[in-house]
Amino acid sequence: MNIIFIAVDKKGKKIRLTDKQWTHITIDHPFMTNFLEDIKEIIENPDKITQSLLDDKISYFYKFYKHKKGSNKYLLTIIKYLNGDGFVISSYFVNKIK
Repeated sequence: MNIIFIAVDKKGKKIRLTDKQWTHITIDHPFMTNFLEDIKEIIENPDKITQSLLDDKISYFYKFYKHKKGSNKYLLTIIKYLNGDGFVISSYFVNKIK
């Protein structure tokens, strides 16, 4: 498993995106192939961060794209924290912040 990038979130924690997770993202959401740099940007500078209600180790990072066509204008990147750092679980567009 290779690391595609490591970004630092607003809390100073290192977040990694692996080739395995990138493949998962682009297979499940082919539209995302053009948004690799955006995923890194959202980790470093999100518009909003919320916590999962089911797992306190999971955070949802959001960035709003007002010029994107369609109703899904929020890029959501899901991060899981383990042992002080985190990794990207998935990323895709949604229509609202949860």
